[in-house]
Amino acid sequence: MNIEQIRAYCLSKKGTSEDFPFDEQILVFKVLGKMFALTSLKGWETNTPSINLKADPDYAQELRAEYPSIRPGYHMSKKHWNTIYIHEGEVSPKFLFQLIDHSYDMVVKGLPKKTRDSLM
Repeated sequence: MNIEQIRAYCLSKKGTSEDFPFDEQILVFKVLGKMFALTSLKGWETNTPSINLKADPDYAQELRAEYPSIRPGYHMSKKHWNTIYIHEGEVSPKFLFQLIDHSYDMVVKGLPKKTRDSLM
């Protein structure tokens, strides 16, 4: 798994854009202006990649209990965000894509109905 695969997957989702709102190292993916994933490019360069993804609070807790490489979101709301440390090899690419899907779906679900409908 590399950053280009994650980038391509995130950008393939309807209504998604990418941005660097914090600095030139933090790549953020948004659906209709709302963040659903972020990753540090520096982490990919230093072979310590991670990605922050939104999750249902109960599911976030379940994931943390089951996978040591999934921890409360770094510099994020610990209730709603997880950081997945990809370099630890515990999360398969397929499962990581499922977690990205869940994050995207959580954000879409929270959008106003009229905005959500524009994705159809």
